[in-house]
Parts: sequence; structure tokens; C-alpha cells
Amino acid sequence: MDDSLKRAVDQLGAIIVGKSDVIRLSVCALLARGHVLIEDVPGVGKTTLATALAKCLGLEMTRIQFTSDLLPGDIVGTSIFDTQKQEFAFHSGPLFTQVVMADEVNRASPKTQSALLEAMEEGQVTVDGKCYSLPEPFFVLATQNPGYQRGTFPLPESQLDRFLMKLSIGFPDRDAERELLQGPNRRDLIQDAGVELSIDQLKAIQKHVTTIETADPILDYILDLITKTRELNSGNTGLSPRAGIALTRAAQSWAYIEGRPMVIPEDVQKVAPHVLGHRLSAATGGDASVGGGMVEELLVKVPIR
Repeated sequence: MDDSLKRAVDQLGAIIVGKSDVIRLSVCALLARGHVLIEDVPGVGKTTLATALAKCLGLEMTRIQFTSDLLPGDIVGTSIFDTQKQEFAFHSGPLFTQVVMADEVNRASPKTQSALLEAMEEGQVTVDGKCYSLPEPFFVLATQNPGYQRGTFPLPESQLDRFLMKLSIGFPDRDAERELLQGPNRRDLIQDAGVELSIDQLKAIQKHVTTIETADPILDYILDLITKTRELNSGNTGLSPRAGIALTRAAQSWAYIEGRPMVIPEDVQKVAPHVLGHRLSAATGGDASVGGGMVEELLVKVPIR
């Protein structure tokens, strides 16, 4: 791992105590040019993670609070008629930033949720037939409340598939929580955090990650995992090739974080639950526990070549 990136990860660990795995997986998704969905109860540090990540990496961040009355134009932007120039001028929305904290994304209507699709997949938005490119790098860290809570709309499969990973922060252990109680305010730590990585360095790392060697046996292992999802349940259509691409990119990124020039089976196994779980849960009717259980079953049943 690049020394600057390592310092950034260590600094994140000092802010978000006891959650090194979640931090590294979030950075893994960013390096793979993916996006992250975090499902958890309020108060466990989702916003803190996004804010600290942006600060340590020197990225601009916007937080968008998703509500039932939020409209697509509220996040993408809109064209307003300029009476002096006698023409429409596009006014960009909060989506035009490098890190988007989409808070409680499943409280917005499906129409507003779908406004994120093009941005997450293509790095651009289309308004009135004209395309506008988003800044680079572009990283969406979205949070959603558990589906049993009131006022939520389930994310459609097409949008779930745009998230490279789905994570859960969870409650800290007792020692970490004691440190939170005794230590300084997390906002002060974020404010005082230094920028450890330039945007050019980050882009260079993102480009390098795609060159991490993925040997034929590893590709066969990934293909076996994806193919097996289409056989586990006759009522399950299985995962698409996009899931296999996502798993490959995430494994390459994790190998880079671990300091390896090539992907090994353990890299694939490390990221597979977070890359495949939410995709399988969508394919099985939205049952997250079923999706997670199927990934565990996959890793047991599919042999390493």
C-alpha cells in the first residue's frame, strides 16, 4: 500500500475506533471506483466515516438528506431560464462533488433514488437531454435504515447492483466505546485531521489497482462462484456478469491494500460477502439474511482451483 494511503487509513482508524475492517473495506471500494451502501441503526458512525474519509483524502464532500418529498432535481440540479441572456442555464445540484453522503437513501421515493443510477454508473447526469460530467473521483457512500423501520422504500435491484459493497458498521466493542466516551469529540478530530493523499495520487492508485495481476485460476474461481449462484435455487435467477466484474475489481483493490502485486483466493473470499450478499438478497426477494447465508454457502461449496 502507498505510504500516504497507509497514513490516511491509520488516521481514519484513530477517528473511528475499533472499526478497522469497515474502514479498509470502504477504502477498498473507493480504490476500485465503486460505491458503498451502509445499512445500520442511527448513531454508529456512518456520517463520521464519510466525513473523515473525505477529509483525510482531501476530497470535497456533500451530505444529502434523503426524505420522502425530495425530488430528482433537488440532487441533480435543474435548468433555470436566464431572462438577461434569454436562455436556460443549468444550475448543478449537490451531486456535483467528489464524495456524496446519501443519508437514509431508502427514505426517498423510487423516482428520486433512480436519479442516482446514471451518476453512479456513468459518472455523469443528463438534464434536458444534455450530459454533465461529475467530478473525479466520484464516490457515493449511502446509508439506509433497516427495512422494518417506518417510512422506508426498498431500493430496486438495479440500484443495489450499482453499489460495489454493502457494509454494516455495527456497535463498537466495550473498549472502543469507552474510548469514545473518554476521548475528544469526533468532529474535533476530523477538523484537525490532515490531508494525507492528493487527488492526483488517489487517481494514480485507482488506475494502478486495475493492473493488479489476476491469474487464470483466480478468474476461474470467480466464475465458479458466480455460476454457482445460478444453481443454488431453482427460483433464483443468479447473479449477472456485472457481479463478477465487481468481485474481480474489489479483490484487486483488496490485494493492493494488503500489499500484494497479485490477487490470491483469500482476497476474493474477504470481499465476496460484501460484494455478493446484497445482490443475492435482491435476487431472493430482499431477504438480507438469505443473501448472506448464500454467500457463506458458496464459499464452502465452491473449491479453490
